[in-house]
Amino acid sequence: MKKSILTCLFLVVAIVVFAQSGYQVGDIAADFNLKNTDGKNVSLANYKNTKGYIVVFTCNTCPVSKAYEARIEALNKMYAAKGYPVVAINTNDPITSPGDSYEKMQERVKEKGFTFAYLLDPDHVFTKKYGAQRTPHVFVLEKTASGNEVAYIGAIDNDQQELNAQRENYVQNAVNQLLSGQKPTVSSTKAIGCSIKWKKEASK
Repeated sequence: MKKSILTCLFLVVAIVVFAQSGYQVGDIAADFNLKNTDGKNVSLANYKNTKGYIVVFTCNTCPVSKAYEARIEALNKMYAAKGYPVVAINTNDPITSPGDSYEKMQERVKEKGFTFAYLLDPDHVFTKKYGAQRTPHVFVLEKTASGNEVAYIGAIDNDQQELNAQRENYVQNAVNQLLSGQKPTVSSTKAIGCSIKWKKEASK
């Protein structure tokens, strides 16, 4: 009986720890230095005169990520000049998911004409540090005196198929409120998309 209770308690603690892994709203996010599709490394510090960032963990192959590509590009065109550029990071291991290789990323950028940086996180270091669980998974960061503070985490909107008449543009709303000097009214939503394709050793 005691063994069963201890086992249950262990499982509850494990679930809670897993659920809380990665950043929460209000945390200060780490910078990164990752390879872009143009061959150059990119970090958040490279962006001068910004007010924050729209960091999108995504990939080439997920149907949900593909459905949002145009909207991610639109976010960059809408907000980069206002101080909130999009920085996309490919979460997937290219061995587990060959369509997410660096070469395939370069092809995707050329084909789609992306104007934002599209970075490779080959060992899932920042995917795990940020706590991304799905593709796409968005983290809106606000530059503060303390660092890049997480202001919003979650989905781009609630309209994957673009059929929802009551679409809520979560990321747009969050960035607009930050630009007006307010904290996002909705600061966290559930990211809907494909599970991340981890390296076999990273998933153990």
